[in-house]
Amino acid sequence: MTLPGFLSSISLESWLVIGAYLSLGGLYLVVVPLLLYVWMQRRWVVMSKLERLGVYGLVFLFFPGLIVFAPFLNFRLKGQGELS
Repeated sequence: MTLPGFLSSISLESWLVIGAYLSLGGLYLVVVPLLLYVWMQRRWVVMSKLERLGVYGLVFLFFPGLIVFAPFLNFRLKGQGELS
């Protein structure tokens, strides 16, 4: 397979570095924040003090990825029913 233009001049090592950056970036910005959101959604009400401290530390560490998904996720507790 031949690549067009300047892409054919990039070495295999460069492609490996680009792939490593993309995979680590995707892991940091997408995969871990989504797993952290799922963890917090399931455990929010029953977390112990140390677990909550650890989760807050991970939120601080993965803040850029979490802020991307924040508008789409809902952490409001389920109520007893509809208000009349």
